Amino acid sequence: MHKSQKITLGFSSCPNDTFIFDAMIHGKIDTESLSFDLIIEDVEELNRRAFNNELDITKISFNAYTKLIDNYILLDSGAALGENCGPLIIANKEVSMDKLQDKVIAIPGINTTANLLMSLAFPEHKNKKEMIFSDIEKAIISGEVDAGLIIHESRFTYEQKGLKKILDIGEYWESTTGTPTPLGGIIAKRELGEELILKVNRVLKRSVEFAFANPKSGIDFIREHSQEMSEEVMYKHIALYVNDYSLDLGAKGKLAVEKLFKASKEAGFIQESDKKLFL
Repeated sequence: MHKSQKITLGFSSCPNDTFIFDAMIHGKIDTESLSFDLIIEDVEELNRRAFNNELDITKISFNAYTKLIDNYILLDSGAALGENCGPLIIANKEVSMDKLQDKVIAIPGINTTANLLMSLAFPEHKNKKEMIFSDIEKAIISGEVDAGLIIHESRFTYEQKGLKKILDIGEYWESTTGTPTPLGGIIAKRELGEELILKVNRVLKRSVEFAFANPKSGIDFIREHSQEMSEEVMYKHIALYVNDYSLDLGAKGKLAVEKLFKASKEAGFIQESDKKLFL
């Protein structure tokens, strides 16, 4: 009999996260006597909480993880790595990237991986305005900003609002590195100790496997947090961001994360660390 352990668990309200975590938080799999205090927030708020060392296990932007490696370690399961589905730069009308250089671009948070990827691709673009990801389309339409960097389900809705794609930053990353685009991952406090961290990783992998085998099992939980998305958009979102890398990063997924760290160091955004990146 496992001794019961309660840990804090943070993840976003996005369908890919609720899809992944549903089975473990609702007892649909063996949790090895783990139980969870849930914190469901926008990923930038989760980043902030991790910087304050508030959460035992949390979804994180890989950009934030580059600055949190001393206190946290990346789990093998639960990550969002994309192929042809990176953050998009959009605007009201077709415009070349060089013309956007001096324009105001809305970003979904300074610590998001989207912002890091844009900073690596276009270091000269400095005029950024932070806002909640779901407000960016409205800000472009109203003229509050000239363009926006969108993530999550916004990529399924911007065209219906008459907005135009300027660039998929994931395509830039993939073409220059030959790896998928690392977007977000699940990290654990190093102070939890290896035994507990490995247990969490096992339980999380089991939860992802259950979700793949029973994709409609968590539909009520997914819908409850999906900000009035249609079922079609919810499952498009899941199909885009939950894949083999979510089960296990594997060699290719780990290489993508290593390349993001290397690029961040070379750009001067982070310092060298002797901590290992992966379990």
